[in-house]
Amino acid sequence: MINRYLKDLASLFFPKTCAGCDAPLVHGEKLICTSCWYHLPFTLSHDNAGNLSTGQSASFLYLLGSSRVQRIIHQLKYHNRPEIGTLLGEKYGTVLHEITPFNEADVIVPVPLHPGKLRKRGYNQSAFFAQGLSHSMRKPIVSECLIRHRVTESQTTKNRYERYQNMESAFRLNDAEAVAGKHVLLVDDVLTTGATLEACSTVLLAGGAMKVSAITIAKAL
Repeated sequence: MINRYLKDLASLFFPKTCAGCDAPLVHGEKLICTSCWYHLPFTLSHDNAGNLSTGQSASFLYLLGSSRVQRIIHQLKYHNRPEIGTLLGEKYGTVLHEITPFNEADVIVPVPLHPGKLRKRGYNQSAFFAQGLSHSMRKPIVSECLIRHRVTESQTTKNRYERYQNMESAFRLNDAEAVAGKHVLLVDDVLTTGATLEACSTVLLAGGAMKVSAITIAKAL
């Protein structure tokens, strides 16, 4: 009773706010308010998954500049709120659990960060998204099989071909046995040109993965 009173008192003076619009969250809301959930631009791309050269891909949301999704992604990546990734993974996982080919995956592999960036940020946002997917889809995560061993330049000003060149050879397989003969669900935060997913997929397939499908939180437009 005392703990509940203290929590209510804390929420009065330090209210938790929505990651999408910064409005105070009301009772029953978690991280993202009801209004933002209603207005989020869902892609529904899982209903007609676009082809990668390696398999199928789908994104949960569209990412536009100065939007709710942009603010949510920014909070996830740069404001020490990895739990947002887990929530989004749980939400999307409940959908993908019923969708082929994603529900046929054997393991989930998050796109890794370079160790230097991981130390600086303190966590891999894609790994937390993978945790949510794993919970909803009841699929195991293999988080150490793929590693990022080369620091890449910023992708912001690069075209599609330059981005692919930038990502080429940035990843290597650390544990081929973990993915050998398996359908891998590759997970990242944002899909832009697809260069990162292509580079990771190439490494996974060369290492013996049977198939690679890809899921991201958002797709840039």
